[in-house]
Amino acid sequence: MRLAPGAPSLEVLDLPAAPGMEEAPALVLLHEGLGSVALWRGFPAALGRATGRRVATFSRYGHGRSEPPPRPRTAAFFDEEALEVLPTLLDRLSIASPVLVGHSDGASIALIHAARHPVRALVLIAPHVFVERITLRAIRATREAYLRGELRERLARHHGDPDVVFWGWCGVWLDPSFRGFELDAHVARVRAPMLLIQGAEDPYGTLRQLARIEARARGPVRRLVLSGGHSPHLEHCEQVVQAIACFLRTPAGTS
Repeated sequence: MRLAPGAPSLEVLDLPAAPGMEEAPALVLLHEGLGSVALWRGFPAALGRATGRRVATFSRYGHGRSEPPPRPRTAAFFDEEALEVLPTLLDRLSIASPVLVGHSDGASIALIHAARHPVRALVLIAPHVFVERITLRAIRATREAYLRGELRERLARHHGDPDVVFWGWCGVWLDPSFRGFELDAHVARVRAPMLLIQGAEDPYGTLRQLARIEARARGPVRRLVLSGGHSPHLEHCEQVVQAIACFLRTPAGTS
């Protein structure tokens, strides 16, 4: 899908709603820093089955089978994705006031978008709202695995150009100008209900991320903490899917 004439093409997965659920707010999934449509694995389809809702996701520029980004990625990347790319994509998909389901960097993008645009609810998996030392340590370790291990080979199975994906992600997070990244003001503008999901042993972030959101959000917030690491939706797929389905069925979610 092209968002404008001559723009790079985006890889999009769009699963239709079940009969009778066409009017329910769609779920739009925003992947992590090294993610893509394929790396959600069976999660989008499982969400569709459990909720009956339309589920759409896409690979950001340079990720998966999307074409390369129109310009080099900078520390302004999160705002560009949240306030330029995502609104245009939602318009092209004819999706208004979605439920945004974001993982890691995708959760940060979802929060920035929700601070300026209408959403029905947010599901934030391993969100980042400020920079922790543990996050930078984990990214440096991942950089070593990319340079000296098998990570590049694994990423190449899912991305057209793994170097664009990896260095775009790593370069932003390890840029000294990014150390002051925080989303407090954005979180404080969000009134939509939120479900926060985190792995207790996540090497990329601590439960302080969830506490920071809970302290500043203006709408109802629930949290689900599970054992494991940075991808609870893959490690505990059925439990996470059912938690999201339950959240969306309740008054604090969106019906």
